This record gives sequence, structure tokens and C-alpha cells, in this order.
Amino acid sequence: MIFPARKPQVASEKIRALNLPQPVTVEENGVGLPCVVITSDQRLAVEEIIDIWRIDDEWWREPLLRRYFLVVLEGGALRTLFQDLLSGQWYEQRY
Repeated sequence: MIFPARKPQVASEKIRALNLPQPVTVEENGVGLPCVVITSDQRLAVEEIIDIWRIDDEWWREPLLRRYFLVVLEGGALRTLFQDLLSGQWYEQRY
């Protein structure tokens, strides 16, 4: 059998990121904890913060400083939010 020659793949064609964090608007309470998440069509109160953790990584290259929150939103939706501690921007991380 003869197989046709395949075009070599470039690195960008082989690997792509999945579930990239999406920017989200978050209102914080007086101590910096998320209390409201605003989407394009809803304003949802944070009913409970289940867990908080922090990631400080890659300080030798491009620092990555994030504070994560696992929250329960109004209506019962479970979400993972994080704040980029370098820029102050909030994101939602879906898995």
C-alpha cells in the first residue's frame, strides 16, 4: 500500500487549551471576598463560599498569583472563581 504524504503539523495545530478561564464581573464585600457575580443577563448573589485557596507559581518566569473561591450562587449553582492578584481581574474557571 502507498499512503499519501502527510503535511507536517505545526505545534499550534497539535495542542490547544481547553476550558480556559473566562473573565467575569464580581462585586466584593469589604474584605475582598466575592459577594455578587454579574453575567450578561443575571446578577447572582454568592450564598456560600465553600473553599478558598491560593496559587503562587512560576515566580522565576512569569509570576502566577491567583486566589480561588469555590462558591454556591443564588439558585444553587456551584462555581469556581479566581482573582488574578497581579491584575485584580476576576475569572470563572469551568472544568
